[in-house]
Order: sequence, then C-alpha cells, then structure tokens
Amino acid sequence: MNDVVLLDCEQAEGGVQDLIRDLVLGPRIALLPLYDLERTDLAAFRGLLVGLHADQRYLSSRRAQLEGFLAQGGTIVVCGHVGHPFLAELNPFVPIPNYRVEDLEVKREAAHPVWEGVEMEHLSRRRGVAGFYGRGSNPPPPGTRVLNSLGPGRHPVDFECRPSVGGRLLVHAGADLWGYHGSGSTADRIMPQLLDWITAPMEAW
Repeated sequence: MNDVVLLDCEQAEGGVQDLIRDLVLGPRIALLPLYDLERTDLAAFRGLLVGLHADQRYLSSRRAQLEGFLAQGGTIVVCGHVGHPFLAELNPFVPIPNYRVEDLEVKREAAHPVWEGVEMEHLSRRRGVAGFYGRGSNPPPPGTRVLNSLGPGRHPVDFECRPSVGGRLLVHAGADLWGYHGSGSTADRIMPQLLDWITAPMEAW
C-alpha cells in the first residue's frame, strides 16, 4: 500500500517527478491522473494530496467520494487558492490587500510535526524572493488550529481542522508543499514529515 495518492494535474510545478523518483519518498506516493479519481478506491490510501492546479470544479463533483474518504479516517492535504470550495471546511481564497514584503513573512503560530525543524526564513524567501510560500489565506472555519501565518496581520496560511464527517484536513494557501522537496534548506523536511504525519495514528484533538 502507498501511504498517499497525489493527484496529477499535468501542470504541477516542478519537483513532482523528482519526488516520485526519490528512492526513499517515491515508493510512499502513488501518482494518479486527476480525472481517474472517480475510478479509484481511496480506501487503499491513508492520505490524498491535492495541488495548486487541481480542477476544483471537478473535485466538487467528487465531494461525496472525498467526504467518504474522510469519514473512513483519511487525511486530505489541500494546497493552493480555493476558488470553488469542494469540501464544507474550505472557503474562497482572500489575498492580502496591497501586500508589502513584510506582509509575506511566515510566522509559526503552533507547533506541528510537518513543520518541525523548518526555519521560517526558509519559507519566507525562496532563492531570495519573498511570496512563494503564500500571499493570502483560505479563511479557516471555526474550531481550526492555525499553524502558520503571514505578516503582522497574521493572515492564516496553514491550518488543520477536523471535518464534521471525520478524518483530517490540512490546508496550505500557497504553492504545493511537495514543491519544497530538494530545496536544499530546512524546508526539505516538509515532505518526509508530511508523509510521516499522515501515516501516524491520529492525535487527540
């Protein structure tokens, strides 16, 4: 059994193929063409990774399947800007208005296994440029645990919640978290730690 299935949109930003070819992480990930989701039994996986370029209208049509996966204790990780909420806990992306560089600084709000040992500076700037990590929020629902925020306004850029149907939902309002694989910084820790978190027993909430 693969630990997770990653929906392949054929537009995924660089790094997915390198991730799949990684001798340690690759065997833990199944790459699935997005539109094959409806023909896939998600019970074979512990986690589902949804990236920045996923067709959210199509995912809305698969809402019952996704909620069924959550109800069985699955974990869904959503990256990107929500335009068409395909789960009840998702809300449309809100950009930071007239943002400045300081508004893009990543701040840790709560400890979480996925970001353990990751220096916020390595998220705030990539190749010396700010803003790759996030420029706004997918507003979290009530009862959410905000994990990381942006700028002095503390705009939530990462949150975890427990959907009403069950399971876990991790939402990142920016480029795919798996795009940090091979970054050469402490951000390299994100992907293996994400896989470990998904496969670990669900912690008390």
